[in-house]
Amino acid sequence: MQFTPTQKRAAVWTAIALLVLLALRALGPVVTPFVVGAVLAYALTPLVDRLDEAGRGRVPRVLAVVVVELLFIVALVGLFLLVVPILAKEMPLMRTQVPSLFDWLDATVRPWLAQFGIHVALDIESLKAQLLRYLNTNYEEAMSQVLSSLKVGGSVVFTLVFNAVLIPVALFYLLLDWDRFVHRVLELVPPRMRPAVDSFTHEADQVLGQYLRGQLLVMLIMATFYSCGLALFGLDLALPIGLFTGLAMFVPYLGFGIGLALATLAGLLQFASAKALVMVAVVYGAGQVIEGFYVTPRFVGERIGLHPLAVIFALLAFAQLFGFVGVLVALPASAVLLVAIRRVRSGYLSSRLYQG
Repeated sequence: MQFTPTQKRAAVWTAIALLVLLALRALGPVVTPFVVGAVLAYALTPLVDRLDEAGRGRVPRVLAVVVVELLFIVALVGLFLLVVPILAKEMPLMRTQVPSLFDWLDATVRPWLAQFGIHVALDIESLKAQLLRYLNTNYEEAMSQVLSSLKVGGSVVFTLVFNAVLIPVALFYLLLDWDRFVHRVLELVPPRMRPAVDSFTHEADQVLGQYLRGQLLVMLIMATFYSCGLALFGLDLALPIGLFTGLAMFVPYLGFGIGLALATLAGLLQFASAKALVMVAVVYGAGQVIEGFYVTPRFVGERIGLHPLAVIFALLAFAQLFGFVGVLVALPASAVLLVAIRRVRSGYLSSRLYQG
């Protein structure tokens, strides 16, 4: 069987892509900070370019890079610190509200289950005593346990610290020389293939740019919605939980799930009644409807064009291959892959193999 030159080139590029994927998987811990830095640099480079153009050459580009990276780090730390007041307030509430919460659950859930012929026998007093004993554990003992676990998992701690230091460094140099890096990579493309590659990268860049801008608007709108919705029900931690839920939606499903769990816990501890469940059902149910049927179609739409099942598969597949970093890059990478699939499909439908 004879292969055409086009088929040979396709086979070679496919083999190269597979080798790159295998190398990324084998060198995952080493490559991770550079992959994260590259993704962040792609998203932040337009802002750096605008600041650089605003300076009109009078201000060095390095200053624009420093300003943008510092703003990004502050925003990231602020998002992380949103969880701190939640935990700081919930821990004392858990110690004081757990007994009444267990009594409410026993008085509400058991009769409700009995209507369906499900009889549950729980030793509520024993459960309350055990949980309170756990929550009232001496903080010094808890700290010693944390320190001992850090010694056991020293490699994990070292990896986290290593990434926390290396990612900002990689991001700084990538932002500073992003155009040069892209130019050097494109120089490796043979001249006869340059028009096709330029067309592909331009289309992929448009898709990714529209997705990132649309997703940012969706995050801000939903953060406002969840904060206002929880506040209308009187939840004390409405602002931090609402903001966290909306902004964490950058990681599909995971951010929403964590926000839902935090809101449910905070509502049960504050209200200790069915009001907490009604609040979560109304606010988060309405949020899913608004986000899924109006906000995302309006601001993100079909710019990526991935079916919801394809989104779930992409998240699981990239998470399996690259861990948590894979979850972060799943949708952008899938968008680029979708552009490639569209072009392959279009070429196949117009080929003699399909038509004849």
